[in-house]
Amino acid sequence: MARINFDEGVELLTNGDLLELGKTADKIRREKFGDVVTFIIDRNINYTNVCKNECKFCAFWRRKNQNGAYVLSPAEILEKVRETVDAGGTQVMIQGGLHPDLPFSYYEKMLRGIKKNFNVTIHSFTATEILHFAQIEGITILDVLKRLQAAGLDSLPGGGAEILVDEVRRKISPKKIMTADWLNVMRLAHSIGMKTTATMVIGFGETYSQRVEHMEKIRRLQDETGGFRAFITWTYQPKNTVLGGEKINSWDYMKTLAVTRIFLDNVAHIQGSWVTQGERIGQLTLGFGADDLGSIMLEENVVRAAGTAFEMSTNKMVRLIRGAGKIPAQRNTEYEILKRL
Repeated sequence: MARINFDEGVELLTNGDLLELGKTADKIRREKFGDVVTFIIDRNINYTNVCKNECKFCAFWRRKNQNGAYVLSPAEILEKVRETVDAGGTQVMIQGGLHPDLPFSYYEKMLRGIKKNFNVTIHSFTATEILHFAQIEGITILDVLKRLQAAGLDSLPGGGAEILVDEVRRKISPKKIMTADWLNVMRLAHSIGMKTTATMVIGFGETYSQRVEHMEKIRRLQDETGGFRAFITWTYQPKNTVLGGEKINSWDYMKTLAVTRIFLDNVAHIQGSWVTQGERIGQLTLGFGADDLGSIMLEENVVRAAGTAFEMSTNKMVRLIRGAGKIPAQRNTEYEILKRL
């Protein structure tokens, strides 16, 4: 299939038939991966909810002295990792708010402690956090990445991207890094061999054109570096947030998911989001281009804080994938299959 351009992407989102888009996206998925659908067992560990960015769309953050604000101790983090490994987890995703007082040494010691005690992949810290670390330590972003890599960081998740259009970002998170900064962190990570994922959050009132602009920026950087392993789209959860608003419907999500598979011809893996959509829509994503259903998440706090909570187990995930006529397989962070189930 020939690469589609920006205008064609906008046309598909605006006027494309949902089922036809699904068929096209599913055909591309099947050509790449056959009937195998993957998932990973991991834990999302949030080391602090104190954050100076105070994003309007986030219900998780707290001010430093606010009731409910916390910082996990090294011992608490290690215990969470231990529980993850004991449950068969192969990855931890460690993320948190931008705490104004935590030194960079806190993060380096955290990584070293985990690697010293456990054989687990550390897929952690968003681009927003990386830039924050550079600012508090007074060093370059590249030096931050190299020091974290030396301490044990394996790869970066794609969080903090939301919509990579500054007009949208200024409305929903004016204190957060802008588009060029996010892309720069990813480019630098890729330059030292550190793979990453990319995300897109939809439902802020952005236009279809702005969604495709986001996809195009990811595709352009992937052409340059080849460093993105996967692309994950999820939907804004408005409950308990300053921004407020309504959830977008599942059809809009499914149409956008299908277009990401068609448009992002150079990103191998497209992940369906049961975390924000629930298991039934998550299952349907496997017919709309998704080849991966993400994580059996042993802990998740950010989406939950916004009033959305769906539970998942390995048995439930296996049933869900089989129910879609696919072959379930557990993978690692590098998307290597560990075992078929």
